[in-house]
This record gives sequence, structure tokens and C-alpha cells, in this order.
Amino acid sequence: MRRHQSVTADGVRRPQSERLRRRQRWYFALMGVCLVLIVLAWNLVRLWSTTAAVAMSVVAAVLPPIAVIVANWGEDR
Repeated sequence: MRRHQSVTADGVRRPQSERLRRRQRWYFALMGVCLVLIVLAWNLVRLWSTTAAVAMSVVAAVLPPIAVIVANWGEDR
């Protein structure tokens, strides 16, 4: 009796539209976090701790370059 062997799709890349959607979701999530950090830092947190507000702003300042790197990751292949 002959066995059926399953064929795997190793090495096959996902469709470009799926990769683009994933990168866009990550980009918008990171930029949303950046926006929320800035708004919270300077409208709410600064009333209790200026140091915490500045720290939140520093983190928010680092997020946009990271978001761009994530959005363009793997495009040169």
C-alpha cells in the first residue's frame, strides 16, 4: 500500500499584501503608542511628576525611527 506524503511549502514567502498589512499594523501601533505617550505625559503625568513626563517623552521620541525600521523591514529582498 502506498502512503501519501504531504507536501510542505517551506521556503515559500507569504503574499506581499499580507506582509504589507502586518508591517502597517506594527507601524500604526507604534505610532499610536507614541501619540498616547506624548498626550498623557504633557496633559496628565506632568501634574504629578515632571521627571516621569520627560522620560515618557524620551521614549516617545525614540519610537518613530523604530516604527519606520519595522515598516521597512525585509523590503530589500
